[in-house]
Amino acid sequence: MDMNRADLKSVAERYRIALLDDVIPFWMKYSPDMQYGGFFTCLDRQGNVYDTDKFVWLQGREVWMFSHLYNNVEKRQEWLDIAMSGAAFLERYCKDPGGSFFFSLTREGKPLVQPYNIFSDCFAAMAFGELFRATGNERYGDIALRTFSNILSRSENPKGKWAKSYPGTRPLKGFSLPMILSNLSGIISHLLDEETVERIAVDCIQEVMDVFYNPDHGVILENVAPDGSFSDSFEGRLLNPGHAIEAMWFMMDLAQRMGDTRLANNAKEITLATLSKGWDEKYGGIFYFLDVKGYPPQQLEWDQKLWWVHIETLISLAKGYMLTGDQRCLDWFERVDAFTWSHFPDPENGEWYGYLNRRGDVLLPLKGGKWKGCFHVPRGLLQVWKTFSTMETAKIADQ
Repeated sequence: MDMNRADLKSVAERYRIALLDDVIPFWMKYSPDMQYGGFFTCLDRQGNVYDTDKFVWLQGREVWMFSHLYNNVEKRQEWLDIAMSGAAFLERYCKDPGGSFFFSLTREGKPLVQPYNIFSDCFAAMAFGELFRATGNERYGDIALRTFSNILSRSENPKGKWAKSYPGTRPLKGFSLPMILSNLSGIISHLLDEETVERIAVDCIQEVMDVFYNPDHGVILENVAPDGSFSDSFEGRLLNPGHAIEAMWFMMDLAQRMGDTRLANNAKEITLATLSKGWDEKYGGIFYFLDVKGYPPQQLEWDQKLWWVHIETLISLAKGYMLTGDQRCLDWFERVDAFTWSHFPDPENGEWYGYLNRRGDVLLPLKGGKWKGCFHVPRGLLQVWKTFSTMETAKIADQ
């Protein structure tokens, strides 16, 4: 049975309250470095800083998040101030002479790890693009565009001289970059001409839905040969359910923008197929990694249950239900929602745990670190809140 207005409103309100009364206040209180600028992300259960290194992609993500809240929820000056402070740290310390963003820095802003990872650039472009939308400051827009141009120039060989694989023996291309570009190009679309936005969107859709989608297994693969063919290797057999499902709501957003019902339906079907493969029927929750042929994955953490995998899945299921009305999306939403809310939030100290073992017990009592920052949880809470609010509004209009 479809959700009624009261049900839709109840879900929307639960996610709104968690975002604005719990998660965002946690990061506002504990994350900003008032002495050197930028953000602490290595926060323990109570919000204490346990390591002061600064990871550039998480700095960019947090600038984007507070800018996005300012642009899409409420014009709160405190949110804009936090975003601008983080942007100042990014601008002053985080780039090498060629304009590429380092991976990590000391607390004071001295480089620690070279810009081997293009995702520092991706999230910096997101951050400055969103901050330009909030402020109209042309300098932010220029940084976003220059960084985006750098990303495109590195897209064929993202790690460049820092790549570990021997050239030519088993060439593979990864799913992460086209996935992120499909989202990033939309975020900075106000800085790009319409033709460029459409070209990138079409290219990303083709890469995600045709090249990386494997019809034999019915899922998105993490790595394929340059011609898109299947590589029967550890890397080629790798399924990352969270990555694949997250990409599907990017596809749904593109489908909604382009009026493409076929794309929306295909993205919904891949979401459901991936979730069916990735769900742990014994203990509940979604596995981190799987081998599509059922072999043992090489990642020893394959059976952990991670925060971002579950919140991204909830976004895709909510959008899939909104765009297609498929009851299976709602049924799965309720199932994933129940697991997520009974395992990840910390009602005593706020925010969410990041890492559970297979049985659903807390594995690491941290709220942030090298990989977890102020991004997936608040973005997901916002997306689900807004999606269910839209459906509630539509219900009112139908009555």
